Amino acid sequence: MQRTYSFIIPVFNRPQEIKELLESFSKLTTHLDYEVVIIEDGSSLKSDEVVMEFKNRLNINYYFKLNSGPGDSRNFGMQKAKGNYFIILDSDCLLPPEYLMEVDKSLTNHFLDCFGGPDAAHSSFTPLQKAINYTMTSFLTTGGIRGSKKAVQQFEPRSFNMGISKEAFESTGGFGKIHPGEDPDLSQRLLKLGFKTGFIEKAYVFHKRRISWNKFYNQVKKFGLVRPILSKWHPESSKLSFWFPFLFVVYTCFVLVLLIMGIAVVSIPLFLYTLAIIIDSSIKNKSVWIGILSCCAMFIQFFGYGLAFLKSTFFIHLLNENPKKRFPQLFFD
Repeated sequence: MQRTYSFIIPVFNRPQEIKELLESFSKLTTHLDYEVVIIEDGSSLKSDEVVMEFKNRLNINYYFKLNSGPGDSRNFGMQKAKGNYFIILDSDCLLPPEYLMEVDKSLTNHFLDCFGGPDAAHSSFTPLQKAINYTMTSFLTTGGIRGSKKAVQQFEPRSFNMGISKEAFESTGGFGKIHPGEDPDLSQRLLKLGFKTGFIEKAYVFHKRRISWNKFYNQVKKFGLVRPILSKWHPESSKLSFWFPFLFVVYTCFVLVLLIMGIAVVSIPLFLYTLAIIIDSSIKNKSVWIGILSCCAMFIQFFGYGLAFLKSTFFIHLLNENPKKRFPQLFFD
């Protein structure tokens, strides 16, 4: 069967983001036909006027619905879409011109029922955006779980840049009500049904992440709360590496106490690790300042995620509480 593509993009109060994303769509270098499905998730600041600006340049379908969260909005969009292969994007992404051609080429050579692609930092991004992008994607900080050359088998795609066949969507029912965490939950359900997931290295997007330090902390904190819930639902997905951020927090606090006591030798591994991050990020971003910001982002990421992970593990795994009742902020009705 010939693949026909539908891009599924939920948006909530971000018309400027949609405008930038649609501009990048208009620069795609591809002979393939595709449609863009935009789902306005109960926004008070709508994107309808922006969409109208591109009606003559792109095949766009725009829908407005009551607010029910990004997962449900993606499901809504896939139900309305005309294609047989869906590509899901966040509204704060930009596409490189060759994106769709790289996706189609990869799926032709090695078909995947569900794929994920990496996120990259565009040259126009702010130093903070570049630093957070580094921290979220670097092997030194995340171990490559968001995408690496080696992560091609049973990869858990992330919904900011994710593809899924119509058959796989219909078999699973799509995304669940949890957020964040709806994408790894869907990935695990796909694997249980025998569908193939994987990573397409060249299918990258520029993930803009309009974010501040406080928003970043709250984001990674939610990631930490969600992971034990997902491990409860899908025990086979549990990994010892999920404990690394919390162990890092314990070690850092231990180092600080000993430094106060005048014992500095235990701080050497921490010093070398932070130095490695600063150097690696500085080289990749061609900026020492971004390297320093990346180090700050690493501490925020590990402390936010690690402490939340411990909290969620205590309530969900030890006390066996209902996730939705304990952490209602992670679920949409």
